[in-house]
Amino acid sequence: MTARTLLLTALAMLAFAGNSLLCRLALRETAIDAASFTSLRILAGALTLWLLLRLRPGHAALAGSWPAAAALFAYAAAFSFAYLSLDAGVGALLLFGAVQLSMIAWGLYRGERFNLTASSGLLLALGGLLALLLPGATAPALGGALLMLLAGVAWGIYSLLGRGVGDPLAATAGNFLRGVPLALLVSALLLGRADWDGPGLVYALLSGALTSGIGYAIWYTALRGLQAFQAATVQLSVPILAALAGSLLLGEALSLRLLLSAAAVLGGIALVLGAKQRG
Repeated sequence: MTARTLLLTALAMLAFAGNSLLCRLALRETAIDAASFTSLRILAGALTLWLLLRLRPGHAALAGSWPAAAALFAYAAAFSFAYLSLDAGVGALLLFGAVQLSMIAWGLYRGERFNLTASSGLLLALGGLLALLLPGATAPALGGALLMLLAGVAWGIYSLLGRGVGDPLAATAGNFLRGVPLALLVSALLLGRADWDGPGLVYALLSGALTSGIGYAIWYTALRGLQAFQAATVQLSVPILAALAGSLLLGEALSLRLLLSAAAVLGGIALVLGAKQRG
């Protein structure tokens, strides 16, 4: 891995963690509602990606598809509403755990076979998620947790739909633009609950333009220098980064339950990925 790829990968992981932090910060500290945050995030991401596509030498036309846009919207909406009740670290762990597990489940459905190491890792990861969701003083809100798991499955579907696209940037820009009317429709349906202020608006635009739009563009550039196994594994750092940032910047607690669940989920998924790579 070159120094350039390493730097781009690190910036992309910080952007992914930043999405969790900005969303949680906006919904906890400002007046903006979840539907408005989602609409502004998708709109800002769409405009940013469109501009990046237009400014690129030999720019291509918009690509993408409506099924992928629907999956992207479902992820973004469930993500925002989940963070009404979840801490940044817990949300990121549930999100990326569900992303990886949904993609692993798709592989199993398509006929992939796991050895003992991979099977043990899958059970360990599932056990970690279940342990996090069990009732208790430090358990996350069940409604928010289920929404974040839904967001993770939607992002997993979006990732699977995006496999093998000829131009990832053009496809992502097209998917974001198609997602705008879907987000605006939800905002219109919840217009009576709509609210926002200056800081909330800024956080939503930063999430859409910087940590989503530019962050995704950086990630696609980094992917050119990463093997598939490296790309999958490095994303396991995001929940840790989000938990640390949430603790340092938002004063969110790093409970023993979260730390043990994170170790089980991330360790289990790493075992699956490692076993598949060796196979």
